Amino acid sequence: MTGERIVRVVTEVAAVDRAFDYLAPVDSEISLGDRIRVDFHGRSVRGWVVDVDVPDEGRDLKTIKKRAGFGPPAELFDLLRWASTHYVTPLSRALAAASSERNVTSLPAPPNKPSLEAGEEFAPGVWTFGPTRDPLPLVLSAYRTTEHQLGTLLVLVPTEGWAERLTSRLVSRGLPAVSLANGWSAARAGWPIVVGTRSACFAPTPRVAGAVVLDADDEAFVSESSPTWEATRIVVERCRRDDAPVWLTSPLPSPSLLAVSTPHHRDSDLQGGWPTVDVVDLRHSDPRDGALSQESLRHIDRVLHDGESGVRVAVILQRLGAGKLLACRQCGALCRCATCHDPEHEDDGFLTCDSGHERRPAFCRDCGATRPRIIRAGVTTLARDIALQLGRPVAEVTARTTEIPESTTVVVGTEAIFRLVRRTGVVVFVDFDQYLLGQRERARRDAIYAVAKAGRLVGSRRDGAGRVVLQTRRGDDDVLSAITRVDFEAISRHEVETAQLLELPPFRAVADIGGAGGAHYAEALRDAGVEVIHMGDRWCVTAESHAALRELLARAARPSGAMRLAIR
Repeated sequence: MTGERIVRVVTEVAAVDRAFDYLAPVDSEISLGDRIRVDFHGRSVRGWVVDVDVPDEGRDLKTIKKRAGFGPPAELFDLLRWASTHYVTPLSRALAAASSERNVTSLPAPPNKPSLEAGEEFAPGVWTFGPTRDPLPLVLSAYRTTEHQLGTLLVLVPTEGWAERLTSRLVSRGLPAVSLANGWSAARAGWPIVVGTRSACFAPTPRVAGAVVLDADDEAFVSESSPTWEATRIVVERCRRDDAPVWLTSPLPSPSLLAVSTPHHRDSDLQGGWPTVDVVDLRHSDPRDGALSQESLRHIDRVLHDGESGVRVAVILQRLGAGKLLACRQCGALCRCATCHDPEHEDDGFLTCDSGHERRPAFCRDCGATRPRIIRAGVTTLARDIALQLGRPVAEVTARTTEIPESTTVVVGTEAIFRLVRRTGVVVFVDFDQYLLGQRERARRDAIYAVAKAGRLVGSRRDGAGRVVLQTRRGDDDVLSAITRVDFEAISRHEVETAQLLELPPFRAVADIGGAGGAHYAEALRDAGVEVIHMGDRWCVTAESHAALRELLARAARPSGAMRLAIR
């Protein structure tokens, strides 16, 4: 093997989670982290060089076919191995997340970091911001803090549109910023500022000088693939390894967010950063009203005649949990369990909750009326009803919608509206109880975040802009009170206490198992002596630490069928 050296390669075949040794010519340009192409079991596949100058043990090895280009830098490998271990995922998946989809064979020369004039300063840590608060001053403050440090300032945002707009705003101020979506090679070269979405936690910059994660609790930062990974957690770990400061923002920081970074700061004008919110209790409305109450119609009529163009009204129906509620025909009160307060459903003429705490006759606890009615209108039916109620055409928006016609003034749909609409006068949640009674641990937080996202469309109460209208049959809910008062202290304390009591993250490590193969894996874990909790369509394993959790999961072989493993 004179004139050749041995390198270790991880292929993109995730099903084979191990490294293999190949020959590489000594005079080749192949180095640690490079993308290469090799012959693997008779197939030509891509891979990554994860080790170089491996000792020669006299083996008969294949030769690398060719170098395909740059991969993640060597400085990133320790983080990628940590992520692979922490989230129980093949190393190849982490390597792929840090690599370009196209071959990159050359890198640009990064510019110098220009100085930035003094401005508003924000200390590193977790910041509670109102949803309409402009985060640009915080990003500029982070740049000033890190401009004399070696490395890149990473900025993560939930959506591609947000990343593009923020990049443009930074560039317009003379700062060398690039969007990771179309600037992988610049990030690999060590560009001063890199802006991106979830995948930017693995941005291929050799070193980070600091990082900013805007709306750090947004679910967009959690990978939906299996196994899952959390961008915010990875960014914090990356900054810890590079001894770099990190800034995290959230309208309502979760217990997990507060646990990964300190200290905690609050914006000086937190109330002014939230929208004006009106709560409409449908129990007190005229039963003959349509999908929109009279109060909602008054706000809608006002903005439809204000002379502005574009979308002026957004009506949101987000079906969460079971997507079906029972309400009294007489007084409009929801049918809820007296023990757990979850929604009740009808079972052979009786009412009961999903936990089966009580099985009772179908009557209203508030007024005694019988025969409750089902509330289950879908988006299409709602759009038709609202078009009739307003006497004008409306546009239906779902996850499949890609654009809204320019002439549209009213949109009706799911939270996909937040992705397609930038500004509007009124946002109406026609059935906010679907958030308040959602069947998952973060339902109350989802309700608050939904109002926060709507606030970005209508503007702040400080500016006296538009309104967010919440139609509900739970007008006395403490979440609604917290939203209208912009006082979430009690909600935050309750979330921490609940997480401690139920042994949820960040106080325990949790693995959620789902998918077609989830039942087989859960059964195999039980046979191996692991306690597995069945929760609806998923199974749950908990442990005191992530290391202990990985040991438990390793006791059983993975099933051959599709399975989703989410580590929290």
